[in-house]
Amino acid sequence: MSLCGSVSALSLNLQSSKISMGSVLAFRSGESMGNTLRIPFKKRSSKGAACPLQVVCIDYPRPELENTVNFLEAASLSASFRSASRPTKPLKVIIGGAGLAGLSTAKYLADAGHKPILLEARDVLGGKVAAWKDDDGDWYETGLHIFFGAYPNVQNLFGELGINDRLQWKEHSMIFAMPNKPGEFSRFDFPEVLPAPLNGIWAILKNNEMLTWPEKVKFAIGLLPAMLGGQPYVEAQDGLSVKDWMRKQGVPDRVTEEVFIAMSKALNFINPDELSMQCILIALNRFLQEKHGSKMAFLDGNPPERLCMPIVNHIESLGGEVRLNSRIKKIELNEDGTVKSFLLNNGNTIEGDAYVVATPVDIFKLLLPEDWREISYFKKLEKLVGVPVINVHIWFDRKLKNSYDHLLFSRSPLLSVYADMSVTCKEYYNPNQSMLELVFAPAEEWIACSDSEIIDATMKELAKLFPDEISTDQSKAKVVKYHIVKTPRSVYKTVPNCEPYRPLQRSPIQGFYLAGDYTKQKYLASMEGAVLSGKLCAQSIVQDYELLRTLGQRKLTRASIH
Repeated sequence: MSLCGSVSALSLNLQSSKISMGSVLAFRSGESMGNTLRIPFKKRSSKGAACPLQVVCIDYPRPELENTVNFLEAASLSASFRSASRPTKPLKVIIGGAGLAGLSTAKYLADAGHKPILLEARDVLGGKVAAWKDDDGDWYETGLHIFFGAYPNVQNLFGELGINDRLQWKEHSMIFAMPNKPGEFSRFDFPEVLPAPLNGIWAILKNNEMLTWPEKVKFAIGLLPAMLGGQPYVEAQDGLSVKDWMRKQGVPDRVTEEVFIAMSKALNFINPDELSMQCILIALNRFLQEKHGSKMAFLDGNPPERLCMPIVNHIESLGGEVRLNSRIKKIELNEDGTVKSFLLNNGNTIEGDAYVVATPVDIFKLLLPEDWREISYFKKLEKLVGVPVINVHIWFDRKLKNSYDHLLFSRSPLLSVYADMSVTCKEYYNPNQSMLELVFAPAEEWIACSDSEIIDATMKELAKLFPDEISTDQSKAKVVKYHIVKTPRSVYKTVPNCEPYRPLQRSPIQGFYLAGDYTKQKYLASMEGAVLSGKLCAQSIVQDYELLRTLGQRKLTRASIH
């Protein structure tokens, strides 16, 4: 799910913009932008205050995930790399892109005894989970990232790195704003005493604010085929949009409007009339089958340092390398069409025994060699296109009270999900000022707009969510500063009938592989999907060890002849 992870740190043909009133952080053409506006304000004195505002943050114990089928399956795949026979001559594998897919590929190849060399175009790790620190020492991120209990490969990765304590688990609830009752929220609370799927059913039945009983019954009947048919049924629904599937199953449109607009935007940043129903059913399947599947956690700080660096340290401890500021300019080919080397922007070339591109699909399509374009495996990629998204961070001059220590579904036409990161995240914690991080989606019509236009639109929506605390004219809470990160091409757009176009990690070109959440794996566009794709890519390379050794010997023979 892209809640988790949602937006790409790489974009296409984007020029940096400037704000006359404040300082600007601009990125090179072809990268995401993080723009900031600072508004000077006079800090209010705490002297004479009757009593200071007391903010209480409560993290919950890590749920018991280790006994689920999916967790054990993920753990077994991880263990297979550590227990693999040590190669007589480790493969030198060149990997382009240090997002979670590239980091995962490198980590598990290193576990198997090989030598990955990971190349990142920019000076920051993470790809879709990248983040930057501003001049005040405050972090702003590419997306609002949520770690679900139903992410078995991600949860295994945290355990393998010894950083389980960096996840801040929240209460097992889903909280939705009520547009018809500004400032109010409706909750779906999953009781800990009940197993799945009873805890989810109870949560739905106990909520009487969003759906009527007849609507709940019709929705439950509509879901029966998915619950009984399992994964084969889920995959067969790829051809239908959420809206079309709901109508086909006799589910009232109001169910889509009340619940699934918010869920669709959270999963893939688009509305239910565009999103493939397969995406929704995969999420519901995990949430209903696993007791803690829908339980959420926040990372306790910025992703590059708190998640990506432990992976880098692990890779380097086993002899691998991670190189920043190493942008791939061209994939150079041998006469037989296999990869000869990666040519970098600085003019250097780098050769290996195998090659992986772990960038977003739109970036890879720009690198795709002309000789490969008519090969069916690569030609299908034309159908996969990244979805635009905007991540907004706003710092206020006071603590907002109408919020939770949790992810919130805004149910706004312009906003997807949001959170007060000054409460939910330890590193960003501030008892005196709120920092709201919001996902602005769908963003297609807004991606070219100015930052001031986006902030104005965001403030109008926030005035509805915080009617007693935020107004568009800032006569209530004042905006201290903001950062906006635009990503014109994020995770691939999960529209109907795109599943057949997703490639396997092993390409038809010997020695060349792909990793990324758009490649074939069962968790679609998400952090979990990215990590799993990296594991599957590494598995393919390990399985191809003898073939790759043979290819390497042929290269040596050719070189000696020339």
